[in-house]
Amino acid sequence: MKSFLRQQLARYTDRLGELEFLLSREDIMKDMEQFLKLSREHTDVAAVASRWARYQQREADLAGAQEMKSDPDMAEMAEEEITAAAVELAQLEAELQRMLLPKDPDDARPAFVEIRAGTGGDESALFAGDLLRMYTRYADRCGWKTEIVSESPSELGGYKEVVVRMEGHHNGTGAYGALKFESGGHRVQRVPATETQGRIHTSACTIAVLAEQDEAEAIKINPSDLRIDTYRASGAGGQHINKTDSAVRITHIPTGIVAECQDGRSQHSNKAQALKVLTARIHEKDRSERAAKDAAERKSLVGSGDRSDRIRTYNFPQGRLTDHRINLTLYKLLSIMEGDLDDVVQALQAYEAAQQLAELEVGAAG
Repeated sequence: MKSFLRQQLARYTDRLGELEFLLSREDIMKDMEQFLKLSREHTDVAAVASRWARYQQREADLAGAQEMKSDPDMAEMAEEEITAAAVELAQLEAELQRMLLPKDPDDARPAFVEIRAGTGGDESALFAGDLLRMYTRYADRCGWKTEIVSESPSELGGYKEVVVRMEGHHNGTGAYGALKFESGGHRVQRVPATETQGRIHTSACTIAVLAEQDEAEAIKINPSDLRIDTYRASGAGGQHINKTDSAVRITHIPTGIVAECQDGRSQHSNKAQALKVLTARIHEKDRSERAAKDAAERKSLVGSGDRSDRIRTYNFPQGRLTDHRINLTLYKLLSIMEGDLDDVVQALQAYEAAQQLAELEVGAAG
């Protein structure tokens, strides 16, 4: 293990002792807010410190086993112990590296996935429908709840724009943590169903993945900064939904950000959902502006979420998916379009983790 990691981990052991002392003090136990804050930190620090203690124990076991090898009577047992300790040390090191990485507080949150048709006309709208199906199939595989928030269907099928909310956890992260690297430009190359000459067309969609914020964040928005319009819903929803002006559009006047919802059965539920989307979009605007400021320092484009970035190509004639940010190419496009996204999601997460670890090392050296 690298020395900078050992230094970082040693600090967790020291901090654990400090926290245990602080949590035993009467003045802190009486201050519930401070006590809860320190208790949460204690839980996180103790998890790292216990894994670090286990790593150090297995290192000692390995050293002891290597000494035993020189004894012919103990050599076989020593070899078994060396193998077992080496395997566990590798697992523990990978686990500790993940635990040291800075956590995105939004990773555990539900996500709003916005899909917009771009260049390519009807074919782009059809591709938007295919992407929605891909993400909802992935959500089904993960056991998530999904809900269409707003949609603007196109005449030939697919969508000009659609927003879907996804909630649940998979592989230790929430819907936002799993899908946040999907933001950006998605390009498709294929022969459209309407193409009689068999020519390959290229079209594109843009995707934005937003973290749903707590209601407390929505409360922070000044009501006088909002313009709320109601209108008659269109599209799917049956006859009932068209009888009243139940659809809601909310505009945040200072930023011009707009959110709308028409799929709920009442104006009240649509307003509540539209406010959630609006809050998520405002939060994402702040996040992307911060990311732009950091871009000069950070070379990783994985998490930039810039919609103008062409991040991925779906080439149907070759059955190929290419993620241009990390030079990932997979020849399993049909299964990916059926929601088999784990390989893509995990590769992006692993790349980001490697970038963060490199930055951690540079920071420690500095």
